[in-house]
Amino acid sequence: MTSRRNFIRNTAMVSALAATKPVHGFNILHKDKAPDETIVGHGQYTYKVDKNWAKISVNNTPLMNCHEMVQDSKGRLIMLGDSTHNNVLIFDKSGKLLDYWGHGFPGGHGLTLSQEGGEDFLLITDCGWYQDRDGSNKGQAGQVVKTDLTGRLIFSIGHPRTIGVYKDDEMFKPTETAVAPNGDIYVADGYGSDYIIQYNSKGQYIRHFGGHHNANKAHNLVNAHGVSVDLRDKNNPTLVCTSREENCFKIFTLDGKFIKQVDMPGMYVCRAVMNEKELYAGVCWSKDAKTGERFNNSGFLTILDADNKVVSNPGGTAPVYKNGVLQQTFQAPTPVFNHGHDVCVDDEKNLYLCQWNANHTPPVKLTRV
Repeated sequence: MTSRRNFIRNTAMVSALAATKPVHGFNILHKDKAPDETIVGHGQYTYKVDKNWAKISVNNTPLMNCHEMVQDSKGRLIMLGDSTHNNVLIFDKSGKLLDYWGHGFPGGHGLTLSQEGGEDFLLITDCGWYQDRDGSNKGQAGQVVKTDLTGRLIFSIGHPRTIGVYKDDEMFKPTETAVAPNGDIYVADGYGSDYIIQYNSKGQYIRHFGGHHNANKAHNLVNAHGVSVDLRDKNNPTLVCTSREENCFKIFTLDGKFIKQVDMPGMYVCRAVMNEKELYAGVCWSKDAKTGERFNNSGFLTILDADNKVVSNPGGTAPVYKNGVLQQTFQAPTPVFNHGHDVCVDDEKNLYLCQWNANHTPPVKLTRV
């Protein structure tokens, strides 16, 4: 085991979102955990759940929230969390812990893998929230940093106000990044001012879009929690931006022009994860789309096909379309997951679900069946 590295210091910490009163009579307190052989999903996308996949020690590698996970070119699974004992955990596919490092991201939230010249790099997003010893939520400006896989800092992207992009009253609490084929970096300011900010590969500002002040409200973003580059149509690459409070994805061109909206009623979706023709996403809460009430301690994950039609909701109710319109989706009556925050798809089509606010649990493996 290599030693952990303390290479960046800042004062931000964990993103903490308030959940509202549960409704609909679902038993979502998770008193009874799902057994290891639980099967979830629908149609051709069903999975066996393994909540004991990660072989870690709570003493040596304590966790707070498992926010995101990616697979590197060597097949290793890299997880980012917000515990400054070990922000980054690196596993093999059996769940064995290979390495851990990082003490400088108390708001560790977004993790993106980029490749340059055959080498892997990480973009780590610290959203700028942290929780004090008394349990109260604190907050300072977030940041995005680029590192190699050992944690060596390449460069950082700070507050857009420092380069005159944001006004004095606009917050910056970034949640996610995405990297285009040409190396451009897109930063989602999902807990701040809800812009998508585009930089070149060196971290130099190009433009920003989204936010709250567009003449056409459809172009606005509300809790721009995630951003992803969609290359499923190689001739027409797009950006899939999460507007989580609106329970939808919004599609933009790579230069920020709005194209369309994909409604996900009842689902607080997180970032879109592309794998071949499918789109995967964690669902952080269920919501009653009719009343607007959100179910506390809920969540699952969702899978869309190449036409952005939902084909499976592991841990949720089956997708139903009426006249081509997706009906609202809930967490399954027997809960399996809690606050699905991110999905990693490995090279064998197995899934790894990172959960926020789920009793300090490690990622859950879902083996395709």
